[in-house]
Amino acid sequence: MQVYKLKAFARFQRRERVADSTLAGAVERMEQGLVDADLGSGLVKQRIARPGQGRSGGFRTIIAYRHGKRAVFLFGFAKNERANLDDDELAYWQRVGKVYLGLDDDDVALAIAADELMEIPYGEEP
Repeated sequence: MQVYKLKAFARFQRRERVADSTLAGAVERMEQGLVDADLGSGLVKQRIARPGQGRSGGFRTIIAYRHGKRAVFLFGFAKNERANLDDDELAYWQRVGKVYLGLDDDDVALAIAADELMEIPYGEEP
């Protein structure tokens, strides 16, 4: 399983002090079939906890996801800042997600080299 985050998502993550391990936990839940919301076209919404708190009042993440293959964290927001994505935003993220899920290994390597994608450690033994 390959897990990545977009550069813009990494800024959100840094600002909100969300650890990579929290993101890996969200992917692990998805791999077990525990998806908070299937938004269609390979996009899911998954809750993650604020540091030191639970998931219910925490953050919402939009992830391009293909079971067993790849997850790309695209967008994150606080539940108290907005309720959901509007239709135009959803369509935009579905298009972006489709692109990132369709990349081959060479394209992923190029996106990482261009600093547009960053890998999140996942499934590694300590």
